Amino acid sequence: MLTFTTLFQKSLSCPETTSSSLFLASFLAAASSGSVQDELITLSTGAMVPLPAHGVVGSFSEEEKEFWKQPDNQGYVPCLDFSLKYRKASAKISKEKRKFLVVVASGGLNQQRNQIVDAVVISRILEAALVVPVLQENHIWGDDSEFSDIFDVEHFMKTLKADVRVVASLPSTHFVSKQTINRELPFHVSPLWLRARFLKQLNQEGLLILKGLDSKLSKNLPPDLQKLKCKVAFHALRFATPIRELGYQIARRMWIEGPYVAIHLRLEKDVWIRTGCLTGLGRQYDSIISRERDSRPEYLTGKLNMTHAQRRLAGMCPLNASEMARFLKGLGAPSSARIYVAGGEPFGGTQAMQPLQKEFPNLVTKHTLARNGELTPYLEKSSMLAAIDYIVSLSSDIFINSHGGNMGRALEGHRAYVGHRKYIKPNKRMMLPFFEDSSVSEKEFKRIMKKLHSKSQGQPEPRTNKIDRDVIAYPVPECMSKQ
Repeated sequence: MLTFTTLFQKSLSCPETTSSSLFLASFLAAASSGSVQDELITLSTGAMVPLPAHGVVGSFSEEEKEFWKQPDNQGYVPCLDFSLKYRKASAKISKEKRKFLVVVASGGLNQQRNQIVDAVVISRILEAALVVPVLQENHIWGDDSEFSDIFDVEHFMKTLKADVRVVASLPSTHFVSKQTINRELPFHVSPLWLRARFLKQLNQEGLLILKGLDSKLSKNLPPDLQKLKCKVAFHALRFATPIRELGYQIARRMWIEGPYVAIHLRLEKDVWIRTGCLTGLGRQYDSIISRERDSRPEYLTGKLNMTHAQRRLAGMCPLNASEMARFLKGLGAPSSARIYVAGGEPFGGTQAMQPLQKEFPNLVTKHTLARNGELTPYLEKSSMLAAIDYIVSLSSDIFINSHGGNMGRALEGHRAYVGHRKYIKPNKRMMLPFFEDSSVSEKEFKRIMKKLHSKSQGQPEPRTNKIDRDVIAYPVPECMSKQ
């Protein structure tokens, strides 16, 4: 039986004789249930992997078995075989000591994570050493965490040592009093554009500072750079030991009782303001959101000339707790299903969660699972709390994302990379009209929900099926191969 600490060790190469067993543990829950407790102690020695999915055995009904059943992974396993040309170039690039790239990453945890991935790729493109990225304070949540507070710096540097040179700080020889910070990168820049724009400056000054990288690097990169993105996202970016250990402890408290669902509801106040949607909590709460939205119209995203109802039916609104409860029932989730809710404090507090709690009493959060004082060091650190949510959600048997976002995309790719764990994306545009149709029986409603989502279960889906998909959300085919 493979241990969790060895799961990723062979995924950087893909020999036919070894890669088929890489994620065996993710699918042999019944056989491993006795060993997980011991193995949690050694998790800090490897990359982040989930606890194994539970086998669908025991006293489940046929509908429940179908609900908990994992998708067919079609034999895909991680495969990061870099080309000979890439490996030859690494000998020089990984020892670079004259040119340095400094990147300032902004936003929430998973937005920063995306920018860190791109920072490594850009440093490789420009053949520069990368200074450990600077995390800009999150003004929405007031989180001033540094890279080393959230991520394991030594592991990050060690994992990437064959690809780029990563240094903890800028050498004193490169400090300058007035260094230009490049903030205005266009969207979807190519390696060719980056070299044409910045190589001369780097060669002359030895330093380049970039800010505002979110979604700026092209999603369509050469195969080696796509593999590098996967290596950063799924191997190098490991949470700091205290966060990781607590995250896995909380995950195991869910896991040990059997299969569970993790959902990211997106019911925070700022989400309602930005989406232009109604909360479903009544006039009092909706008027609060409307007033704040009117006072800060720049927060509203998407089309401005749409009504609340039009936005909802167009799939632009997060599912509220009542809608999520009906959706889960439509998919065949039993009322006894254990549900972990990721995310921040919902606008409306316990009232906002009441419809979901009523239908699914076994509803928990990190706060209800944590024991006395465990979360205290992180209560004012939104990124660290989000990291704990990430770990628990990664280990869930099913993950449901209510409304897109960076965390949802990150988990979509990570769950695919570790064996295509079940990941359900609600088809809001197609399903919501049936929520309003009283002529549809409950039996017919279930049939419709299951049919609408039969091809949205986390099955392998090639990135190349649609343009401009990110490889760290769709790691097939560049980062995974069929066995």
